Amino acid sequence: MQYAIIVYETEQDFKDRTDPSKVHINMGAYFAYAQALNAAGVARWGAGLQLPETATVVKIKDGKRRVQDGPFMDSKEQLGGFFIIEAANLDEALAWAAKCPAAGATGVEVRPLLPPPPM
Repeated sequence: MQYAIIVYETEQDFKDRTDPSKVHINMGAYFAYAQALNAAGVARWGAGLQLPETATVVKIKDGKRRVQDGPFMDSKEQLGGFFIIEAANLDEALAWAAKCPAAGATGVEVRPLLPPPPM
């Protein structure tokens, strides 16, 4: 079964991504994590996301499209990226999630993927 490991980061985490004195620490941990997923053969795909300010939210209200710039979440953490892995069960997915750099700071969400729709 495939699981998404969804990474949430703080505003400071995003700032560290572009700080020349910290980027190697922050991103280095994620590169090492991605390499471990690949080496174990569980990685399927994933991506980091650009800064939250680049987000656009689309909602339909009263039949009309509403577009808002920026992230609008009820938490201080914001979606920073995700990994899609293949795991035998939830326990295995949770074990991989625990190794993610964000697990020790903001936590990560593990969610099973829906199967593809029939064609």
